[in-house]
Amino acid sequence: MSDLEASLTGGTASPDGEGVALTGLPHSNAMGMRLISTENGEAVLMLPYSAELIGDGATGVLGGGAITALLDTCCGTAVFSSKEPGVVSTATLDLRIDYMRPATPGKNVYAHAECYRMTRSVAFVRALAWTEARDKPVATASASFIINRKAEDGA
Repeated sequence: MSDLEASLTGGTASPDGEGVALTGLPHSNAMGMRLISTENGEAVLMLPYSAELIGDGATGVLGGGAITALLDTCCGTAVFSSKEPGVVSTATLDLRIDYMRPATPGKNVYAHAECYRMTRSVAFVRALAWTEARDKPVATASASFIINRKAEDGA
């Protein structure tokens, strides 16, 4: 388990084929988000379908806020998984979500994010959320994050 994965999961690995619970992030833990993978500026997370997250009771479709939280968390996780030295925290500066279609009721939602550019103080990320197939996205995201770094020695 990497340092990032240990931080996000509270150091407790409980793999079950659908990732590890994000116990290190209270809102993600409450929503049941799972960390599938992190590597080289990319992250994959999963949000299990839950009645508590339904936005339309008549259809059983998950609420847009749940999808937004998944994409935002996945994007931030991608920033942390980059190989940039000294990143200690991030905060979302801008997050644009384009909803393409409703998430399929009863299905888990997956998200993949890629941190494609980092400056000294800002990271740029793009992401995709889907249920059954990546080529049929539920939503896409474009985000930027402020990066807080460790103070350099002698600074």
